[in-house]
Amino acid sequence: MRLAGARVLVTGASSGIGAATALELSARGARLVLSGRDQEALAGVAARTGGEVLPADLSDGTVDRASDLAVRAGQVDILVACAGEGWSGPLARMSGGTAERMIAVNLTAHVQLTRLLLPGMLERGRGHLVYVASIAGVVGVREEAVYAATKAGLLAFAESLRYELHAVKGNGVGVTAVVPGVVDTPFFARRGRPYTRRRPVPVPPERVARAIAVAVERDRAEVYVPAWLRLPARLHGAAPGAFRALARRFGRP
Repeated sequence: MRLAGARVLVTGASSGIGAATALELSARGARLVLSGRDQEALAGVAARTGGEVLPADLSDGTVDRASDLAVRAGQVDILVACAGEGWSGPLARMSGGTAERMIAVNLTAHVQLTRLLLPGMLERGRGHLVYVASIAGVVGVREEAVYAATKAGLLAFAESLRYELHAVKGNGVGVTAVVPGVVDTPFFARRGRPYTRRRPVPVPPERVARAIAVAVERDRAEVYVPAWLRLPARLHGAAPGAFRALARRFGRP
């Protein structure tokens, strides 16, 4: 799908991967609709991209918020679902409100947005849906059970939706799942535990943004960033016992 001239809704556009994606897509000629909670940060991204700002807290009344955002966004050719929250620690210490909020932001809101935006894409015969997940959703991460579950759900949603859409020939709507590893964003500080390991080295969010842009243009179903993450993902699928032994030895990120 051509990015030039396409109207793109980016959630979580105020920082991290979302902000980097907005800058990358703007450079490729896309018309941006920027959503996020931090209005000041969104305004800064909008100033650099010419994007339209639509502040929204997707954890606050998920269905209503998603409906409101979809209506305000209008015709959307591409959805890039970047909004996400994390939390790190033993599950027994997590509050119910934290779990509920993470599930809403990371998964439920994007399911609802897709449900609302997809009919217009199908009617126009063109569109693309991009879901930014995590390697945590593929292999699991100790003391991040809820976060990993939301990202696994997002991956399963993308895969299932891809099957559904591909069953109808000529509908023109593509689906991409993006699986980043450790990315140099404020995410780790916000989850309550900074990233302190020497390896793997965090990749810049701009690298993920470029991968997203290329995936849309080339209609790629799945993208790992960095690409070597396919190896642990395949090991986990082919030999889960061996993977778990290695995970216990080397610990969590």
